Amino acid sequence: MDVDSRPSPLVSARVAARFGRAVCLALCAAWLAGCATIPRNPVPADQTLGATVPGMPDARAFAGRPNALMQRDFEQSMQQESRDDFPPDADGAVRYPHLALSGGGANGAFGAGFLNGWTRTGKRPVFKIVTGVSTGALMAPFAFLGQEYDEALHRFYTTTTAPDVFTAGSPLMALLRRDSLASTTPLEGLIARHINHALLRDVAAAHRRGRRLYVGTVDLDSRRFVVWNMGLIATYGTPEADDLFRRVMLASSAIPLVFPPVMFEVEANGKHFDEMHVDGFIGANIFMNSGIFNPTEVYRRAGRFRAYEDTFLLHNGQLHPRPKPTERSMRGIAMRVIETAGRAGMVGDLFREFAIAQRNGSNFHWVTIPEDVDLPDPILFDPAAMTQLYDTGYDAALAGPVWLTSPPGMLAPAAPLD
Repeated sequence: MDVDSRPSPLVSARVAARFGRAVCLALCAAWLAGCATIPRNPVPADQTLGATVPGMPDARAFAGRPNALMQRDFEQSMQQESRDDFPPDADGAVRYPHLALSGGGANGAFGAGFLNGWTRTGKRPVFKIVTGVSTGALMAPFAFLGQEYDEALHRFYTTTTAPDVFTAGSPLMALLRRDSLASTTPLEGLIARHINHALLRDVAAAHRRGRRLYVGTVDLDSRRFVVWNMGLIATYGTPEADDLFRRVMLASSAIPLVFPPVMFEVEANGKHFDEMHVDGFIGANIFMNSGIFNPTEVYRRAGRFRAYEDTFLLHNGQLHPRPKPTERSMRGIAMRVIETAGRAGMVGDLFREFAIAQRNGSNFHWVTIPEDVDLPDPILFDPAAMTQLYDTGYDAALAGPVWLTSPPGMLAPAAPLD
């Protein structure tokens, strides 16, 4: 996109005002719609945890429950991986870098800049596992494939505009839509253009070389976080698998009420049903594997007794932003409550991943957007603001990167990665 085509501050303000009014009407729309629901064919409650994607029973797993298929797939990665990707050090130990990408909407520009700046330092490793939720799910395939896709990641997070992501329409349209305030048809097209056949072929090839890519969504019927094995889905190589890959990315970005949920066809006991999935951040702001298997145990069973995990978590947000008066309105209060609850959830997620790293003897690193940075509204996708945030992430990576090594509140010095 040419610079001249970027929206002016006045246009951005108008978009913000219109979207703000739409959010203000969300609860009213839900109340007025009342019993006006869209017919669907949900999985029976007693069969939800046994439902699978037709033809791809190993495509996903429910968090918090060890999954034999996912574990077996990760065990297979031990035989598939290349020593060039994960070479042993002088003592024979192997370090397996794992990368987790958080949500954050347009603020994912920080993560995009950080990853590309990390490449520039020459210290960015090949990742054994990459995971993402929400905007992290959108950047995860690019991060997974490495520096060959750095420019694509840069373009995605510095040229995308709000109209490229959603169309809000009028409050009447929101009532008629019945399950969301806005339509994400533009985002579907954006994902389709970027997640093309060549990229999916590269994801499949990386999976066959022993690396793994996971994306999280939330199934509203089972009320569970779902981990999708994206690399495995890409290896199927069918139009149906390609469509599933893109729809999972769309679902992980589907902010409830604001964006429509994504429906997936599944089967249970030989019958077909539908599942309703929304943004993964509802279940986890950031995750590594959510209990479907323990990589360290797999490494040991495979005879890798000197295999160690280096866990890297990239937070596309701030835990302690600058104070700012809350607008006394339904919109202002609702937005501030959601924002604050999301940050509290992120703190909990950091402590969970830290505890897992401590249990497994893994190194733990995380980074967040500096507190002195004024963040733009994450839903507006203003290219000028995103470019500034991209540059902030890029510069932060060039400076080290310097990583935090313990969760917030547990004082420990930040440390550069050797």
